[in-house]
Amino acid sequence: MREDTVTLFLCGDVMLGRGVDQILPHPGDPALREDWIRDARAYVELAEEANGPIPRPVEFSWPWGDALPLLEEAAPDVRVVNLETSVTRDGTFAPGKGVHYRMNPANLPCLVTARPDVCVLANNHVMDFGRRGLEETLDSLAGAGLRTVGAGRDADEAARPAVVPLGGGRRVLVFSFGMPSSGIPRNWAATEDRPGVDFVTEPSTTAADAISGRIRQVKRPGDIAVASIHWGPNWGYDVSGDEVGFAHALVDGGADLVHGHSSHHPRALEVYRGRLVLYGCGDFIDDYEGIGGFERYRDDLRPLVLVSAEPETGRTVAVRIVPLQPRRMRLQRASADDCEWLRAVLDRIGRDFGSHVEGGADGTLVLRWSTEQ
Repeated sequence: MREDTVTLFLCGDVMLGRGVDQILPHPGDPALREDWIRDARAYVELAEEANGPIPRPVEFSWPWGDALPLLEEAAPDVRVVNLETSVTRDGTFAPGKGVHYRMNPANLPCLVTARPDVCVLANNHVMDFGRRGLEETLDSLAGAGLRTVGAGRDADEAARPAVVPLGGGRRVLVFSFGMPSSGIPRNWAATEDRPGVDFVTEPSTTAADAISGRIRQVKRPGDIAVASIHWGPNWGYDVSGDEVGFAHALVDGGADLVHGHSSHHPRALEVYRGRLVLYGCGDFIDDYEGIGGFERYRDDLRPLVLVSAEPETGRTVAVRIVPLQPRRMRLQRASADDCEWLRAVLDRIGRDFGSHVEGGADGTLVLRWSTEQ
């Protein structure tokens, strides 16, 4: 780690269940209860129809593809992913949901190979197989040596931040919580005597103040605090005034980075008071290849985000984005044309936030912002 900055890798939804689970060495039960598809292997077939045959089983590293050497080269100090799947053989299908994600715990080496420092769990798929499924998910991830945040066996555990120690007494603190706007059922909220997720009912000033209080209780000089939020709709670039106000209130209250996710494509980026706000990171790994309907959003472009911040101040000093793309359920570098498409979109939707996206070397995108923000 360089003395002057801390670099974090951030991404959106890592969905290793369903079709992805079926191509790994230990596929779980493929049964689904969706309106049109009842077997997870059908998602593999859709991907193959789109881009060619997928060997089965693949190596555990396969879904990450080009992301792994990119991460090795970038050498981030901390890696944070939104793990949007249950990891269980147990539990029953959560009622009232149209889509359920689970991966076989025996396939956890697929996640471990990316060496995440924190898996955020406050999302709308971690309890797809009920509270028993959540408890096995927590046990499985802990058994693999992975830090989790945002879900727990009670409200205290769900709200407890993940703490990643760095050299020189520095730390990265990650707080994870989710909102009903992302599809999290209200009855998934953890309570004093019930497992669940850290649930925030709305992006209000009161909620931001409560989370900021938790940040201030734990944060020490030299720490970088990340607020990781599962919120908002799957599609669309609009960011509501309430979401902007909530993100700003978190920064005002001590958060150094706001890591938003839930949308299937990236949303706007903003640097507010010197701190990065990612309103939506988009998907990263999933089994959506070959599914149509929202092509105008180009959800096949998957941002690998690298954020560098000053540990003494928490201020963001650099933001780089490497666009990736799934082919045969494996991430690969996006083409120059696709990188330019994403750059233009991020530049356009970021204008109202004072941000500008430039093209860099080898297809890497670079965020610029006004120092007056």
